[in-house]
Amino acid sequence: MDNFRQVSTAFLELGEGYQKAIEEITRRMGEGMAKFICTEVETIDDYDEYCHYVAGLVGYGLSRLFHATGTEDLAPDHLSNSMGLFLQKTNIIRDYLEDINEIPRCRMFWPREIWSKYVDKLEDLKYEENSEKAVQCLNDMVTNALIHAQDCLQYMSALKDNSNFRFCAIPQIMAIGTCAICYNNVKVFRGVVKMRRGLTARVIDETKSISDVYSAFYEFSSLLESKVCSGVWMQRKMESSLAYI
Repeated sequence: MDNFRQVSTAFLELGEGYQKAIEEITRRMGEGMAKFICTEVETIDDYDEYCHYVAGLVGYGLSRLFHATGTEDLAPDHLSNSMGLFLQKTNIIRDYLEDINEIPRCRMFWPREIWSKYVDKLEDLKYEENSEKAVQCLNDMVTNALIHAQDCLQYMSALKDNSNFRFCAIPQIMAIGTCAICYNNVKVFRGVVKMRRGLTARVIDETKSISDVYSAFYEFSSLLESKVCSGVWMQRKMESSLAYI
């Protein structure tokens, strides 16, 4: 707020089309976030609604700004929304430990509908004795986030301007890469889990076309698949051992 004068000055220097898009989306975001000041995220529908207000509407706004420049067709709202939700859900998943340990405690946005299947309290996921259940809950959360991946690919495939494309594509590749690293990874509940700097630099350097995006999504999806298959194999092995006993 100390720098709002500079924000206001920059806003007033924009063209009318840009101002209209920013004003509409900012108002809708504010109204939506106000709804969750005193409302807990109980259901998956609540989770999707919260993520829509804080990130999906950013997707709406960017699509409108791209369209206002004359460089892009106006993207369908459901695709713009998915672009925001995929990034936001990935951040919520990755930042579990940092958020749960914050003093004073910040709001947590893991939906009760998911985590209550595994523990009685959300903070229980960080305790070592709950590691197996924590990883199961984590995988549930990652699977929910991946629902948006196909919409994101469809959105990016329609972009025409290379600057707009890279601006959108690099964060989306980072998101699916982070999901792949987090999946089945108890370290999410022990410390910071993120992509290596070298891999991040490679993504930034090599993301130039939609084929590069497809390749990256395929690479990280293959990593996810291998971790899913490994988890299924381990589960069957345990069940077999228990049956024998």
